[in-house]
Amino acid sequence: MNRRRRIYEGKAKIIFEGPETGTYIQFFKDDTTAFNARKHAVIEGKGVLNNRISEYIFSRLERIGIPTHFIKRLNMREQLIHAVEIIPLEVVVRNVAAGSLAKRFGLEEGMPLPHTVVEFYYKKDSLNDPMVSEEHILAFGWATPQELEEIMAHAVRINDFLSGLFLGAGIQLVDFKMEFGRMWENDMMQVVLADEISPDSARLWDMQTGNKLDKDRFRQDLGGLVEAYQEVARRLGILNENETPRLKRPVLVK
Repeated sequence: MNRRRRIYEGKAKIIFEGPETGTYIQFFKDDTTAFNARKHAVIEGKGVLNNRISEYIFSRLERIGIPTHFIKRLNMREQLIHAVEIIPLEVVVRNVAAGSLAKRFGLEEGMPLPHTVVEFYYKKDSLNDPMVSEEHILAFGWATPQELEEIMAHAVRINDFLSGLFLGAGIQLVDFKMEFGRMWENDMMQVVLADEISPDSARLWDMQTGNKLDKDRFRQDLGGLVEAYQEVARRLGILNENETPRLKRPVLVK
């Protein structure tokens, strides 16, 4: 890993130069952050689980015609992906009131929304990723009208598919975050799903108990984050019952 040229390092992943032109290697770290990295811990095994869950989700989305940057999983922590130009937006799809939406509008957490809500946030850590409107996106040139239309269409379709996928596993898809990128092939550009979809980027609640199976376990000091991610993986058929990695205790990073 150290011999590769590092392209970018984020809070939970490192992007390396790929083996062929137009490819990257995406490495999943065990770092866990919340509140724009003001809270940070290293939780062994988290990256392995996110790699496998995201691989499963992206592969399923590819089968229904959603274009993504994913090519294949290389090992327990790495994926081979297409090189893309990330559009500087976080696209958040909400089905149930939770997190910042519930706080902003004084809603009771767990209240079903009248209809699915799609929000956009400008990807800028120094500004705490502010929420933006379609007018902002177009005015500042972060995406073109056609790209924004494609992103919206993909977001709605992905939400419909994943809601059914998780429902079949006894899990409610409360909300989730996506990123999209521009993938170039000669002079042709395509908007594709990028980054990851995992319990790090989605709120997932057990349908029967309401137990949280996502990163809120870390945000809210509930404990059992890796065990919750393992439960998601098992229900999706990714992990066998006996496949439980040996884990150390979380290490808080100041």
